[in-house]
Amino acid sequence: MDAETALRPGADRTGGMRNAGSPTPAMFPPPESLRPTLVGRDFVVSAGHPIVAQVMAEVLAQGGTAVDAGVAGGLLSNVVQVDMCNLGGVAPTLIRPAGTAETWVIDGVGPWGREVTLDAFLARHEGTMPLGSPAGVVPAAFDAWCAALARFGTWRLADVIAPAIDYAENGFPLDRGTATALELLGNGFSAYETSRAVYWPAGRPPRPGEVLRQPDLARTLARLAACDVGAREAGIARARALFYEGEIAEELIAFHRATGGWLTRDDLAAYESPVERAPRVCFRGWQVATPGIVGQGPVLLQALGILEGLPLERHARGSAEHLHLVAEALKQGFAERERAYVDPAFAGTTVEELLAPGHLAALRDAIRPDTALPGAADQPATGAGRFDTTYVAAADAAGNVFSSMPSDTIDGAPIAPGLGFFVSPRGVQSRLDPDHPACLGPGKRPRLTPAPAIATNAATGEALALGCPGGDVIVQSMLQSFVDMVCHGMTPQKAVEAPRVATFSHPGSFHPHPAFPKRLAVEGRIAPEVRDALAARGHVIHDWPDWEFDAGAVSIAGTRVMHEGGAPVLVAAADPRRIAYAAGR
Repeated sequence: MDAETALRPGADRTGGMRNAGSPTPAMFPPPESLRPTLVGRDFVVSAGHPIVAQVMAEVLAQGGTAVDAGVAGGLLSNVVQVDMCNLGGVAPTLIRPAGTAETWVIDGVGPWGREVTLDAFLARHEGTMPLGSPAGVVPAAFDAWCAALARFGTWRLADVIAPAIDYAENGFPLDRGTATALELLGNGFSAYETSRAVYWPAGRPPRPGEVLRQPDLARTLARLAACDVGAREAGIARARALFYEGEIAEELIAFHRATGGWLTRDDLAAYESPVERAPRVCFRGWQVATPGIVGQGPVLLQALGILEGLPLERHARGSAEHLHLVAEALKQGFAERERAYVDPAFAGTTVEELLAPGHLAALRDAIRPDTALPGAADQPATGAGRFDTTYVAAADAAGNVFSSMPSDTIDGAPIAPGLGFFVSPRGVQSRLDPDHPACLGPGKRPRLTPAPAIATNAATGEALALGCPGGDVIVQSMLQSFVDMVCHGMTPQKAVEAPRVATFSHPGSFHPHPAFPKRLAVEGRIAPEVRDALAARGHVIHDWPDWEFDAGAVSIAGTRVMHEGGAPVLVAAADPRRIAYAAGR
């Protein structure tokens, strides 16, 4: 072969040491994604912060299971992602134990106190929903970690809590993103003297590279770890009792009530996270599970059930036809959320009825290929109402899969002095309208936005944990990434990086519940002609940048078949829109 022939496209691309004629022989294809899909032998993890992902990987490398690593990651997230979650916050969690076909859910959200009523709340707070202690509900995250570890884990509580103690006591240098978040969230928590002392210790926003230490939180975590004596389950129970019935509960409630909260010690003592079989729906041979209608997880399930009967594969991924169907299915799910989702103890319908094939078919039949539905927002409603969250996922070679969304941001309520954490302000997701199903009420849990998922495929042996921060965008981004993998053959990492849309044609979850009829946010990497075609269908296009922070950050960990006829292997992916990171071995 002469030199001219060797340089022709499609010619012999032998390269490296054998390259005959070109310094750039175009031997390898370009990367399909900004980061690779990680492939593991022993375990994989994905989390909302690199430190959390690293520590979870260390737990697994030391012989822990995906559940042990997940609980350790959740507790550590409460320390290094204080801008996204809190020990006194919420933590809805899904677990698929090895050797079983069942996925279990720990709701991880606490109720309003028994003393509060809507009339009393409105009278005290002049008809509005203030942030801070008045919006407090029973902290549920720690109970969720205890329930997960006791029932499904193998490590002792003192061992899974040790990394969180270390990072709280000895601190960690702030990355640029977290430093920026602490500056922005300071617009809220600077009103709380106790929070300002922890997160702005120099009297100003912290700078990248400065070390954040949380000594009070470290002491609280150490007190909980010290309870871990005797049998493993007994040690977990002692720590839980200290938190919900003992001195920690007493100290927390004293500060909470002094700052306008409604909870009592009896409310904490009576709380226990239920552990139940997770609701699920079938999509293209996969069983997808989320928490129930106490949160928005079934929006994902209902939208997938609607899309199950629509020809997604006929349309190119990212085409107007594809994005329209996805948006309309989600819009139907959000309309259902507005109509029927609520703490199941107060519900007029069940999640089984909402996921019934006939009901999903009726929702599907209302969708038109050329016209946008109005959704659940028939008129605009303005106002700011945004919180955030994080996510941890783990899978091990034995088959355990863990999926959890810790949440509650530090601008929502004041840190309790001496304890280093707050009472969950998730009450801001309850409604003040007595006719709304999710209206505030005594002993009633607010309807939650965090909604982890686990998807399994019995025919192929695949199992994937997936989740995402982002309020009402959580289930929207998760759905698009999952559909991209299942219907369009994308690798996990390519799927989490693909450009996305988000509908806002429903009242937002956070007070004052803003709504934007027919609004469809569209990332900048989606072509102008696609935007035009969506607008022609009646969508009100809202431009997002190429990599929008508020489009969420999908993380995935589990097993996936990498080629036709192959066996499932451990895989993980992490969305570059935020600082999410994956690891594996």
